[in-house]
Amino acid sequence: MSLTRSIAKNTTIQIVGKVISTLLGLVAVAIMTRALGVEKFGWYVTATGFLQFVGILSDFGFTIITAKMLSEPEFDKTKLLNNLFTWRFITALFFQLLAPLIILFFPYPTEVKMAVAIMSLSFFAISLNNIFIGYCQSALKMAIQMTGEVLSRVALVLGLIFIAANNYGFLSAMGIITLASVIYTFYLWLKSPQVKFAINKEISRAVFHKIWPTATAVIFNAFYLQGDRVILPLYVSQTEVGLYGAAYRILDIITQSAGMIMGIMMPLVAFAWSRNLTEEFKKRYQTSLDLVALILIPMMVGIMVLANPIMLLIGGTEFAGSGRILQFLSVAIIGISFGNIFGYIALAINRQRQALWIYISDAILTIIAYFIFIPKYGIYGAAGVSIFSELYAGLMLMLLANHFAKFTPRFKSLGKIALASIIMGVAVYELQPTNIIISVLTGVLIYGALVMLFKVISKETLKEIV
Repeated sequence: MSLTRSIAKNTTIQIVGKVISTLLGLVAVAIMTRALGVEKFGWYVTATGFLQFVGILSDFGFTIITAKMLSEPEFDKTKLLNNLFTWRFITALFFQLLAPLIILFFPYPTEVKMAVAIMSLSFFAISLNNIFIGYCQSALKMAIQMTGEVLSRVALVLGLIFIAANNYGFLSAMGIITLASVIYTFYLWLKSPQVKFAINKEISRAVFHKIWPTATAVIFNAFYLQGDRVILPLYVSQTEVGLYGAAYRILDIITQSAGMIMGIMMPLVAFAWSRNLTEEFKKRYQTSLDLVALILIPMMVGIMVLANPIMLLIGGTEFAGSGRILQFLSVAIIGISFGNIFGYIALAINRQRQALWIYISDAILTIIAYFIFIPKYGIYGAAGVSIFSELYAGLMLMLLANHFAKFTPRFKSLGKIALASIIMGVAVYELQPTNIIISVLTGVLIYGALVMLFKVISKETLKEIV
């Protein structure tokens, strides 16, 4: 099997799995919004926002470091995986045990603090997934990861249906969320090579040498990626937090596809760079940009046009106010896309240290802006600053990656994708089908036809994939 077909196979598996997982995720959000209501959903957003902040703070970039180091020839793969797993286990356990204690010092409702205590196990399990997913990415075995994710989402949806039908309440729902995460981790652990606890001094030294720049970047990422969801509840009601969080939850689910694509491409980019395969590196760099743009730009335009009916479908009439927030936040997709593409590229070419100033400056500017604009403008202040932080990081990382790679990707395909997306958006807006599902399907058909018409993907690439 050629490399292109191998990439295509794994990308197809991920796309199909991600479509199923995303639909199940949206169903889960729909059940939770209706079962909990706006205020209690705000409790959920506050609790998960705090745990995500702690999770990102303690992430240290283990997923991408695992994928990158397993793509390099320096160490035995099994020994390396075992060492990475051991250090991930230790760091995740330490920080997730601290989370329920730290939350006690915040002026959040008691129910939020109890939810953090319950879901800290969920985020511990998610942290361990970093290693397993990194392994699947490097080995192009994404079927394992996607199967685990879908099983987890099925368990989540079925559990939430049971909770809602029996009116068991907020904390029971948090328990179901935790159980679903544990199922995901347990499946990945079973399907990965015989992972065991091991610490090798030489390997550990190499891991720490490679990981500290990424870890520093990720720590500052936590401030600008999750700062709004920690700071916002200090200034607005839990009802407003619920509306903001529902919109952001939809955005989070949708933009996972960028990380999915770059998770596949980054080990391949790193492989070509580490072996001085210049033309191969440029081709994979270009492919990374084109693939992310091909999926996320039409999503951004679609959200702008259909934000209100999307939120009515997912959250019901109680969350109708989230539509305008989602429409506003959709602009951040450009920054999120660029941040994923060029952040991964910077890591692949070993320039994560040079990227630190971007993350540090972004974190400082963003935190200052949150404390200025959230008290004045509430959820829209948080959304505006969030959009700025994503665009700033994405554009700065693009300039840095292009400079050190000595290569600037062509933006011709990007222009065609943008044009196709705009035409699709205008068509859907003008047609205004009565049903949101019909609207989405109409948009997909129009966009697909335009992609083929504009020859965004070459015939040669299509032929090789088929």
